[in-house]
Amino acid sequence: MKPEIATSPEDAQRQARQWLLRLNDAGGDVWLAAFQAWLAADPQHARAYAAVDALWQASALPAQRLAGEEGDALGAYLTAMDRPAPRRAQSNHRRWAYPLASAACLLLMLWAGGWWSPGHWLTDLSADYVSAPGEVREITLGDGSRLTLDADSAVAVSLDGEQRRVDLLRGAASFAVKHLPKPFVVRAGEGEARVLGTEFEVRRQGEQTRVTVAEGRVSVRGSHAAGMPEVVLGAGERVGIDGTRLGDAQPADAQAALAWRQGWLTFYRAPLGEVLERLGTYYPGRIVLLDSELAQRRVSGSFRSTDPQAALDSLQAVVGFHQQPLLGRFVLIR
Repeated sequence: MKPEIATSPEDAQRQARQWLLRLNDAGGDVWLAAFQAWLAADPQHARAYAAVDALWQASALPAQRLAGEEGDALGAYLTAMDRPAPRRAQSNHRRWAYPLASAACLLLMLWAGGWWSPGHWLTDLSADYVSAPGEVREITLGDGSRLTLDADSAVAVSLDGEQRRVDLLRGAASFAVKHLPKPFVVRAGEGEARVLGTEFEVRRQGEQTRVTVAEGRVSVRGSHAAGMPEVVLGAGERVGIDGTRLGDAQPADAQAALAWRQGWLTFYRAPLGEVLERLGTYYPGRIVLLDSELAQRRVSGSFRSTDPQAALDSLQAVVGFHQQPLLGRFVLIR
């Protein structure tokens, strides 16, 4: 891959943040050769990367300390659970102790390795705009285009050079692109959507990226894989990119897909695991689904994103799962 050359100190800082994120991500070793080529391409690249890396190193220790404190608190909770209970309540304690201890040990791993994972810190370090869990954020870019971030999402924006570019680092965003001669490109994972003027959404879920078009036409292709075919989407169509595999264009209800901008989360025959993952970006804590078979149950419905607990209760009434609150921060679904 040909190294990208920075055109300004700000551009070098943005590229350096992206390289830091790539190298610290799982499988970052595959980027080492390209990273070395980028460093050698311009002296300001090395200076920018050194500054960004120093900032990251300075922030890592406080994050680890905070994760340790929270982990200690959860460990104390588990110890208290294992103390002998009064005789009258002992049978009930035995009935719940082992399942809850197993679930809580899982949560301890999630807490120490997921909630404070370097990925989120690095993503936010690389981002120009970030939305908090439960927050939908509207942004007007310098070219007049409008960007709406779904909850718990992050993007990096560059309007310089030969194209207008947005990197979707996590979550989802919708775009109302102002028509200009300079193309507007959105990169997400291994996918890239390119337009001149239109309205569409790009969403990242795990290793998959999904592009849905509400108005106009969008060209979708792989951002790094050479020779990947191109798919041109029209209004009411969507396509998914799974790793380096580009799917076929499919009909889509764009109005339902973009309903989150009006405070609604709409699903049609979606796996419960996917629904809970979306709902978790609005939930004031963490939703943990412990049953893999339950995750595959198909559900449909529309839920207010401003009341995620009511959405959970509605899903519970339909699907029949059990909710177990834990430490005021987690809810176990089983």
